[in-house]
Amino acid sequence: MSTQPVANTENKMLYRKTNAHRGRHFAVTPSNSVMKHLHYGRIRLDGEQASVQFETGAHETGLICLSGTGTVTVNGDSHELDRFDAIYIPRDSSVAVATDSQVDFAECAAHVEGDYPLQVVRYADVEKDSSLKFVTGSAANRRTINILLGKNVEAGRILAGVTQSDPGNWTSFPPHEHDQMLEELYVYYDMPAPAFGIQMVYTNTEEPEGVFVVRDGDAVLMPRGYHPNVSIPGHPINFIWMMAAHREVQDRQYGVVNVQPEFAQSGSGLEASRK
Repeated sequence: MSTQPVANTENKMLYRKTNAHRGRHFAVTPSNSVMKHLHYGRIRLDGEQASVQFETGAHETGLICLSGTGTVTVNGDSHELDRFDAIYIPRDSSVAVATDSQVDFAECAAHVEGDYPLQVVRYADVEKDSSLKFVTGSAANRRTINILLGKNVEAGRILAGVTQSDPGNWTSFPPHEHDQMLEELYVYYDMPAPAFGIQMVYTNTEEPEGVFVVRDGDAVLMPRGYHPNVSIPGHPINFIWMMAAHREVQDRQYGVVNVQPEFAQSGSGLEASRK
C-alpha cells in the first residue's frame, strides 16, 4: 500500500488520477487531507499483480467492485464480487483480495470503536429495493442513485454508493450540505476522454471554495458546503460517493441534508432513500 504525497494539505480538495496505480493505493487519508475520518483508496489487480493482503486494524472498511471480478477473503471466508457488489469488512480483520483476470475496487475506511459484522451486498438485491436504487431529479438534473453501503448495512461511520447522471445533466441538485454530520468525497469513474464534468464546492456562491474540471479517476473532497456538479453535453458524470459520520452510528444517516435555501422548494431529491 502507498499513500500519495501532497502539499498544502490544509486547503487541498482535488486529487488527480487516483486510479492510476496497480495494487492497493490510498489517495486520501486524514494524514494527507482535510478529512477527519474518511480514507479513500483503490485496489486494482490484473495479470501482473493478481493479489494483495492487508489488515484493517482499527478501521472498518468497505469495498465496491467497479469493474471485473474479484475474490475477497476475510478471516478465511471467501466472497466473489462482481460489478457494483460491495462488502463491509469489520475492524481487526485479515483481508486478501485476488482476481483471475482483472478487478478494480474502490476502498473506503474510517476508524471505529464498535465491532460490526461482515456483510456482503449484492447489487442484484440493491436493484430490487426502491430506497436503495432510485431515479431522482427532473429535466436537466436527472440521475440514478445506488446506495451500496447504507441503511442496508450495519456499520459505524462509512456510507458509500454510486451516482450516474443523464448526459449533460446536473447532479447533487438542488445543492445540499451535511457537514455537521458527515464529511464526503466524490471519485469520478467510467468517464473516458473526452468526457469531463464541473464540480463545485461552496458555502457562498460568490466566493466558492472550489470549482474544478474533473475527469475519470479524479477525487474531490467535501468537508463542508454545497457540492453540485454537471456533466458536459453528450456525456454523463458518474461518481462514487463516500461519507464518514462524525459521531459513530448516530450521524451515519444518508439523505439527512440541508438544501440551499434558494432551491429548497422541491425538496432534496433524496427523499426515496428515507422510506
